[in-house]
Amino acid sequence: MRIIFWGTPEYSVASLNILNESDHEVIAVISQPDKKRSRGKQLVSSPVKAFANNEKIPVFTPKIIKGNNDFINELKSLSCDLFIVIAYGKILPKEILGIPKYGCWNAHASLLPKWRGAAPIQWSLLEGDDFSGVGIMKMEEGLDTGDVLLEDKIKIEEDDNLITLSEKLSNLSATLFMAAISKLEINKDQNINSFLTKQISLGREIKYARMIKKEDYKIDWGNNPIEISRKIKGLYPRANTTFRGKNLKIIKIRILGSSEFTDKNNNFNSDLLKAGTIIGVIENEGIVISTKTNPIIVIEAKLEGKNISSKMQLIQQLQPIVGEKFSD
Repeated sequence: MRIIFWGTPEYSVASLNILNESDHEVIAVISQPDKKRSRGKQLVSSPVKAFANNEKIPVFTPKIIKGNNDFINELKSLSCDLFIVIAYGKILPKEILGIPKYGCWNAHASLLPKWRGAAPIQWSLLEGDDFSGVGIMKMEEGLDTGDVLLEDKIKIEEDDNLITLSEKLSNLSATLFMAAISKLEINKDQNINSFLTKQISLGREIKYARMIKKEDYKIDWGNNPIEISRKIKGLYPRANTTFRGKNLKIIKIRILGSSEFTDKNNNFNSDLLKAGTIIGVIENEGIVISTKTNPIIVIEAKLEGKNISSKMQLIQQLQPIVGEKFSD
């Protein structure tokens, strides 16, 4: 099959790689334009563009796709069979969706119709879902509303965070794309709609995964510790607080058990239970912070201008004083 691949971040590269190594032909790659990412304002290519350049695959990076007649005519001239789309970064307009012979197919990182939208992996972790997954859907004009050709799910493990879960779903997307393309190729002379499943019939609630905002990264110590833990995992490694006027990214925590909190040997100051207050230090483990209910232990963190530190190194770096407060 002749394929045009649409993708931008590192998350998309596994799918492009597996397609490029297959018997199918990736005839072009579409990615977002280079962006200024460093302090020197140097233009940096997307991971997908960098991979495609390395593999000598033609790359297009249009700033605008809707109404861009030159770009649309270029796509038509390539006579492709499929558009394969994963985390491209823009919704494809109707005039583009109709170009490939056998349709446009997107890998969405959720169990649709739950978590349609821009940040499905983050919200599955923020909301404490037990499972996530990938659906290969036929693209249409709506936001992640297309009928599903294939899907698979994975369990979200206790120690999963945004990076680890993204890697798992990226690899799952690549595997499912290969299975989906094989199914499309085998049945290309049939009505492919007969192999599709309406999202509404999958028996799951419709939820939308809105884009993550800057304020979402701030930890509210007045929340319960489970919500705080989910934020740290779901926005890893960028969930943060303020300590002595400096940004402190919280990388890893542990929720303190009730028996640990009441253990007299730990010598916590129970008079300082206002949320976000340092109530003690556990040597060789971390700093104990009060929350809405059970305290948490900050095990690993990154202070502004410093490298990540953990346990005793973190304690020595911050020199925490019982009664000091982390601010949200």
